[in-house]
Amino acid sequence: MSEILVVGVAGGSGSGKTTLTDSLTERFGPQMAIVHHDNYYRAHDDLTYEERTRLNYDCPEAFETEMMIEHLSLLRQGRSIHCPVYDFTIHNRSGETELIEPRPVILVEGILIFAVPELCELMDIKVFVDTDADVRLARRVLRDVEKRGRTVRSVVDQWQNTVKPMYEKYVEPSRKNADIIIPEGGRNPVALDLLVGRLERHLRDNG
Repeated sequence: MSEILVVGVAGGSGSGKTTLTDSLTERFGPQMAIVHHDNYYRAHDDLTYEERTRLNYDCPEAFETEMMIEHLSLLRQGRSIHCPVYDFTIHNRSGETELIEPRPVILVEGILIFAVPELCELMDIKVFVDTDADVRLARRVLRDVEKRGRTVRSVVDQWQNTVKPMYEKYVEPSRKNADIIIPEGGRNPVALDLLVGRLERHLRDNG
């Protein structure tokens, strides 16, 4: 396979990472594969549902990042991986896996991917999506209530107890590792056009 370009997209929960990712997917389609850090949340089959709801999912220890590093290394080598699949409705891995095959562009997405030096070393371009906290909270409430079956109270409690403090402790400081900072993610057409142009150049130069 021609040279593979790995693009990291990080930022706080609700910052617009998914919108940016969707915009790039719509543009590049089969030329790009996506690896979500969220799918590497650790399995907790030994805990009850209630116990799992009380875990901190916004700290580095919540992820099996060592597996993601191994998988991303394999993709860079042109080898396929079987990525775990996480089910947010049960706060646990689903037991299924997703086959991800190498593509000319590999997009890695997650809140904490720039907080892990070993992950950063595997990325060629690191993009941080920066959005105001009140906007991020509103988006998080809508997403978790509509798509993940959560209550508003549970979303707000989690935001106050873990999401906000972990953002301030880990995510915000990881901005310094970014090559590009994009306000509002996929809703920033100028920044999106610049990023699209860079990816198009890579694809053109590598056949």
